[in-house]
Amino acid sequence: MKSSRNGWNERLNPIEGFMFDLDGTLLLSDRSLGGYRLLPGAVETLRELKSRGIPYVVLTNGTAYRVAEQAPKLRALGLPIPDEALLTPNTVAADLMLRRSVKRVLVLGTEGVGRAIAESGIETVFTGQQGAETVDAVYIAWHPECGMKDIESACKAIWNGAKLYVASDVPFFATAAGKTMGYSHAITAAVRKITRAPMTLTGKPSLHALKLVARRLGVPMRRVGVVGDDPLVEMIMARRGKAPGFGVTTGISTEQDWAAQPRARRPHRIMHHVSDILRIADSVK
Repeated sequence: MKSSRNGWNERLNPIEGFMFDLDGTLLLSDRSLGGYRLLPGAVETLRELKSRGIPYVVLTNGTAYRVAEQAPKLRALGLPIPDEALLTPNTVAADLMLRRSVKRVLVLGTEGVGRAIAESGIETVFTGQQGAETVDAVYIAWHPECGMKDIESACKAIWNGAKLYVASDVPFFATAAGKTMGYSHAITAAVRKITRAPMTLTGKPSLHALKLVARRLGVPMRRVGVVGDDPLVEMIMARRGKAPGFGVTTGISTEQDWAAQPRARRPHRIMHHVSDILRIADSVK
């Protein structure tokens, strides 16, 4: 299929709402995830969609902060993102665990990760706490201080029958300083190497995440416009869900990177900035 400056001339499903990636699409974080730099057109694009009455959500694979903490920080930058329009793998994990009657979870993550799960009514424990190895599930998320005791505790819990849930399994993501390692990917690799346990992915490119996005938007999954910078994350998710995918060049992927992707990781259109989505939004039904 022939490429062009704007991507490929594939037929697009009618689009009724949008899902935006955060890092590399709307902004760039620093390595500590404590500071943000807006990308060109991010604020204007969301404001224009809002003015047109076109629904959107932001789905980040980041789990360091609870939605109630992160959403106000994003609004302070000018991004019109209400709490209910910001989703994380923690949001998806809590939704999925409740549906599967999970009662107690060992969290390999920061305190913020644990609080995000606990707010849904699920009991959370951390390594070293009583009963940490007798739980229904192990949840691996953002955990820069993870040590061998954490990995050992997770393995013992899995050997005792706990199911494994993982927030993100991508090896790196875009920050202002370039590629930054995904901690949960490394932790998960160690736990699975030892236990050989199957995992349930809750962040992108999981279809569990895209299904929750569609429910939040109130539109069919195939009519969600998926916007992001990573062929292994947003574009795989879009292709699996038969949703239109839009690849930006402001994160980890250049136009040449997108052009080199096989169809399963290829966007339906390439955009140099997120504001290019407004041309697509003109066709929203």
